[in-house]
Amino acid sequence: MDYNKCASEILSAIGGKENLASAAHCATRLRLVIADNSKVKKSVLEGIDGVKGVFEAAGQLQIIIGTGTVNKVYDEFIDLAGVEAASKDDVKKAAAAASPWYKRAVKTLGDIFVPIIPAIVATGLLCGLLGGLSKAFPDIADTQIYHLLDIFSNAALTFLPILIAVSAAKIFGANVYLGAVIGMIMIHPSLVNAWSVGDGSDLPTLWSWFGLWDINATGYQGHVIPVVIAVLLLSVIEKWLHKKVPEMFDLFVTPLVSVLVTGFLTMTVIGPVFSQIETWVLSGAQWLISIPFGIGSFLMGAAYAPTVVAGVHHMYNAIELSMIADNGKNIWMPIATAANVAQGAAALAVAVKTHNKKTKSMALPASLSAFMGITEPAIFGVNVRFVKPLIAGMVGGACGAAVASVMNVYATANGVTGIFGFLITTDSFVGYLLTFAVASVVAFGLSWFLYKDPVEEEVAETPAAETETVEVKAAENYDDADVYSPLKGKAVLMADVPDETFASDVLGMGVAVDPAEGKVVAPADGEVSTLFDTHHAIGLTLDNGMELLIHIGINTVELNGEGFTAHVAEGDRVTRGQTLITFDIPLIKDKGYKTITPVIITNPDDYTEIVKAADGDVTYLDKLIATKK
Repeated sequence: MDYNKCASEILSAIGGKENLASAAHCATRLRLVIADNSKVKKSVLEGIDGVKGVFEAAGQLQIIIGTGTVNKVYDEFIDLAGVEAASKDDVKKAAAAASPWYKRAVKTLGDIFVPIIPAIVATGLLCGLLGGLSKAFPDIADTQIYHLLDIFSNAALTFLPILIAVSAAKIFGANVYLGAVIGMIMIHPSLVNAWSVGDGSDLPTLWSWFGLWDINATGYQGHVIPVVIAVLLLSVIEKWLHKKVPEMFDLFVTPLVSVLVTGFLTMTVIGPVFSQIETWVLSGAQWLISIPFGIGSFLMGAAYAPTVVAGVHHMYNAIELSMIADNGKNIWMPIATAANVAQGAAALAVAVKTHNKKTKSMALPASLSAFMGITEPAIFGVNVRFVKPLIAGMVGGACGAAVASVMNVYATANGVTGIFGFLITTDSFVGYLLTFAVASVVAFGLSWFLYKDPVEEEVAETPAAETETVEVKAAENYDDADVYSPLKGKAVLMADVPDETFASDVLGMGVAVDPAEGKVVAPADGEVSTLFDTHHAIGLTLDNGMELLIHIGINTVELNGEGFTAHVAEGDRVTRGQTLITFDIPLIKDKGYKTITPVIITNPDDYTEIVKAADGDVTYLDKLIATKK
């Protein structure tokens, strides 16, 4: 392959180096951030010799080239483009920076609130459990254990501005401890607790702007947006001071001035102004939901799934927290539940109705996930792909949300939807149950009616080519030319691997293993042709001519090597059974990644098919049998 020619044609097809913002590569593909996607000629890219596929994801143009080749094309590409090699994290940042301002703003809000959701969920669920217990057993409210747990249940909400301030400081690049101080200032005990203001009776004045505008000495308990804006200001001031203040004074001057200026402006301008704006936003959301006959909720229930697709749904966290702080009733959560379970029910209808095994295996677990409140697998993996289930889910969500509005359903916390939402809707349990049922039934029925399996193109049958099949031998009678599984675990068809690049065989033919042990060994004698710096993938050239890619997990490149240990180096000779890489299965799964490992023959032109020697469990002595041309 002419790597320079391939790189040159790719550069030309994306609109030249002027249209390239950043470039990196992983085990199999180029990852590019493009300035103007309209200048990219996708059809031309797909026709370039060496390019096996092109798609867009996470703001990146990803060009599939293949293991052992992508790094060589990449080296030529960055030379031609005149750019520096970037890490995958650099590319992610560049992709985010290239997004429209409103998408960046929404993403920033999501990045701030997502890390603190576990704290909100933990205390919110405890609050729901205590509420249910006190209704079932009224006397429990007088016990010591109840009072103790009651402290636990409202701690996160009581000190919410501090949690938000710390998270925002991390996102904006400010000192997290200074961010925490700003959060503490906003709920200082010497201020009147915002939740005790009630009817707006006379309050002491904290500051007066020339007698024209008096600022009350009120805390910001339960407020969200003012805290985020305050910490953003802190980060700007702190970064500016770090650049301007001499190093010998920086430790003293920068923190002092940052807190003084930010604190003063927060309590006299930012807090009052943005808390009022937040009140207007909250009032608008509550007005929309309270439109008679559930019309407003109906519209929001329909629109919720598209906001998930657009990635702007994290902004709802701010609205929910404000509602809880306002009157303890989160009426947004039932709308989110209706939308989520409706998408799950729509995907479930696809799972039940489809005759395609791959679609069924993907749709069923995705639907169950949506019923638990995690909708991305159902929405992106099934419903958006087939469109009609997405529409069915939107209709079901709208109907369920209307029911929630009419029956005055609300939650006492946020961060949880779906089945677990019953724990925080004990005050309106029946209404929540009906919301759940209506959304599910309508979406399932409509999706069942609308969905049809795509018609597959008929392929004309051709005479089978003459083949020479490697003989299957008993484990104790192995031959040095045989190729064995490099992992212990369960055999998985490549078509069932949850990644389209692998499942479509675009990188080559093979099988996958769901590993039972975190160890990869050499399947035969050969040489390490490629070892990726993240150690999540390794390429081998075996003595029998077979070229293999062993890719541990799906999207595990994003772990940047965490959990992986290489025991060989690129260019090393290896023998059958030698340990190549060890990996930490629990850690990888805890980080949210699947460990299913594709084992791919990357020189497929020499073979017509790949079969495995054993069904189900595979061991080091179960062969991958290649049928040669």
